[in-house]
Amino acid sequence: MDGALTDVGLPIALGIIMLGLGLDLTLADFRRVGAHPRAVVVALACQLVLLPAVCFGLVVLLDLPPLLGIGLMLLAASPGGTTANLFSHLFRGDVALNITLTAINSVIAVVTLPLITSLAIAFYDRGDDVSMPLVEVVKVFALILLPVGLGMAVRAARPAFAARMDRPVRIASAVILAVLVLGILLAEREDVGGYLRDVGPAAALFCALSLLVGYAVPRAAGVTERQAIACSMEIGVHNATLAIFVAENVLGESEIAVPAAVYSLVMFAFAALWGSWVSRRVAPQPSERASTSAT
Repeated sequence: MDGALTDVGLPIALGIIMLGLGLDLTLADFRRVGAHPRAVVVALACQLVLLPAVCFGLVVLLDLPPLLGIGLMLLAASPGGTTANLFSHLFRGDVALNITLTAINSVIAVVTLPLITSLAIAFYDRGDDVSMPLVEVVKVFALILLPVGLGMAVRAARPAFAARMDRPVRIASAVILAVLVLGILLAEREDVGGYLRDVGPAAALFCALSLLVGYAVPRAAGVTERQAIACSMEIGVHNATLAIFVAENVLGESEIAVPAAVYSLVMFAFAALWGSWVSRRVAPQPSERASTSAT
């Protein structure tokens, strides 16, 4: 990818997205775990343990090339983001649970993302040419956590301003991700056809499995429908911008960013189709009934 986009554009893009996440958060979101302990524990177990295991199975089963396999594992280790909260809102999920999961996952990922990615690098024995230096990892998560903290401070001091900025920041996040995906595909245009053949089926299958597992496992554990939809979106809609940033600025390999870019192409369509189907199982809330009868 172009040096200016990688060195300047990507950090700014990730900072804007994480600032937007912070504008949605309060300290109460971290404390809310006690209100929904089962849903939080089950969702975190799916996202931190089960989904990376499923992803690794796909990587091995489909015999992905090393850098693409590492990239898909990096994506699996990336937490959910503000887009997951939006999809949960659209399809009658428990958005408060989404916000709590995103908050907790963004902190836990400081440890789990480099750990899972390093294990993938070791599996492919690519430690000589691909590595995750500790200093760079610290910089990445400073870039994640500082804007989140700033957003939370703004939310606490100026809640009306934070509410007004919610929609513009969400739109900016979607546009930023689209630009990043386009940039990656253009940078890899000579090989993009082969990459799509190699990683396209794996990315699509992983997305479908993420959404399905994120719903079915919590439901089997006794979680409510609305909470299960929230878990499904949180687990299936990854922070692809973070995965792209790590691939480009930490690992220094555009090819590792390709799975996140391809996943982004199918993620929105799959989440919308899945959400429209599964939300039919949830009874409208009183406010929704009132607005419907008013029209």
